[in-house]
This record gives sequence, structure tokens and C-alpha cells, in this order.
Amino acid sequence: MTTTQTAPPGGASTGGAARLFQGRAHQLNEIGLLVAIVVLYVALTSSAAGFLTLDNQLGILRDAASVGIAAWGVTLVIIAGEIDISIGPATAFASVLVAKGASEWGLNPVLAILVTLVLGAAWGALAGWLRAAFDVPSFITTLGVWSVLGGLGLYLTDALPVTLPDSGLFDVLGGDVLGVPTAAIIMLILFGVFAYIAKFTAYGRSVYTIGGNAAAARLAGINLTRVRVLLFATTGLLSAIAGVLLAARLGSGSGGAASGLEFDVIAAVVIGGTALAGGRGGMLGTLLGVVFITVIGNGLVLLGVDSFLQNVVRGVIIVGAVLINVLVARRGRANAATS
Repeated sequence: MTTTQTAPPGGASTGGAARLFQGRAHQLNEIGLLVAIVVLYVALTSSAAGFLTLDNQLGILRDAASVGIAAWGVTLVIIAGEIDISIGPATAFASVLVAKGASEWGLNPVLAILVTLVLGAAWGALAGWLRAAFDVPSFITTLGVWSVLGGLGLYLTDALPVTLPDSGLFDVLGGDVLGVPTAAIIMLILFGVFAYIAKFTAYGRSVYTIGGNAAAARLAGINLTRVRVLLFATTGLLSAIAGVLLAARLGSGSGGAASGLEFDVIAAVVIGGTALAGGRGGMLGTLLGVVFITVIGNGLVLLGVDSFLQNVVRGVIIVGAVLINVLVARRGRANAATS
């Protein structure tokens, strides 16, 4: 299923030739990513011992879930021309909340999870409201959320893990179903939901229109405030889901968990072909980006690459992806100008 879309007619200044070029550019981007993943699998199978074992492949699926669950929401945020950099601390804080709730605040596991999810949506909605009501750049609002939640997570725990109580529910969430990690199953279900939302709903079309031209979207009657609040509430909720699954997997919540997750999430979205300028992108590209980022991370670990150098490799990848993104957008504008 292909979920790639372009900005709708009338919502962007580009002409038909530019839209056609952008659509094909996305297909080329997705095909290129697929080829790159195949090349990675061939290279790592021959160079990294144990890469192709079943246990390692299930581990890749489990790791991909941490990135992918948040990436679906961030894809829509970036398509709308915004950014959310609070994913890592939000996920860590959610893991602390669910662990504290279930172990120290007397909540049963179901209620602790529900409270965590509601609070996740609430802090995301607050960031969206600040962006929409006061026109504060989303980078600044989510940077504030990044700092507040990161600090609160460490303050509430004294930077120590909070152990989850024994619970069958947490065992299932942190374990597997028929041999497949539960987190990966949830990630794939959410992928289907968000792919449908992006392609077939009025809300999804509004997101593309706002990203293509916010002023035109307002004139067309789209409620920018409501859409932006929903966008960031969604990323907050998805971060909370990722935090609950992370706590269940580790058996504890930690304010220092998920460090740098926001970097991997944004990298996966951008590598998947979503334009940082907004108006262009799709869930299928992000899914391939998530797989690409996760396989590289897994391969670097198996090859014994120093952890600091792993960050260097990731940095080079995201800068390269952004550069390609800019060049594609520039070529699209040039084609539009000459059409």
C-alpha cells in the first residue's frame, strides 16, 4: 500500500509538472530506500556474525517499534510544516509515570497506563495550543517540552530506575505474541491506522494542505488551530505509548531512557522522503526509513563499532538525507518555474 501524497491542487504554488515530479521523486525515494535496505542486509549478513539469526531479526523488530510508533505522528507533524523534538524525553517521562503509577501511587496497571496515555496527549496538546494560539515556533515549544519532561523524569526518580510490579499485562506488553514482539505488532497496527488517516480522511488532507500553504488552507476554511493541537496531541500520545512499551520491556521506568530517540525518529521521517518544508511525504517512506535506521543501528552494534562513532554515522546519514531532500525540492521548484 502506498501512502505517498502531494499537496492538493490550489494549496501550493507549484504547477502540475512539479506535482508530477514530486510524486515520482517520492516513488524513487522509496525504491531507493528499499534497495538500500536489501544492500544492507546482504552486506551485514556477510560481515556481522549472527545478523540474520531469528533472535536478531526479532530484536530489530522490537527496536524498530520504539522509533516507528513515534515516527507515524511525527510524519504528519512534519508534513504540516512543523517539528516535534520532544519525543525522547516524552517517552522516558511516560515510562516513569506508568512505573510510578503502578508501583508507588497505588494504581492498578490498566489505570496507570490510561493515566499515562491521557497525560501524554495533554502535554502534546499544550505544545500544539502554544504553537497555534500564540504562533510560537513549534521548535521552541517542543524544545520547552523536551526540557521540562526530561527534567521532571530525572527529578521524580533521582535518576534511578523505578521497577514495575509483577503483572501479566506488563509481561504481555514487554514480551511477544506467537513469537512476535508485542511492541512490533502495535507498531504495525498503528502504521495501518495512520496510513489510512493520511490518505483517506479529511484530517489527513488538511495536514497536507496546511504544509503546502497554510495561508491558503486558512482561506479554504481549515481550522489551523484545531489541526495543530491534534497533531501535537497525537505525537504526545504516541510518545506515551512508546514509553509504556519501553517500561514493560525493561521492567522499569527511567528518566534517562530513550536518550536520542527524537534524533532517530526525525531521521527516519526525513530519510523516508518527508519534506522538512512541509506539504510532501508519506507513511510508507517513513516505514522504510524506520527499517533503514534500525538495521544500521543493529549492524553497527554487531560490528563492534564504538558507540560514539555510531552517533557520527547517524549524523552523516541525516545530513545527507536532508541535503537530498533540499535538492529534490529545489529541482521541483525549478521544474515548476519552467513549466
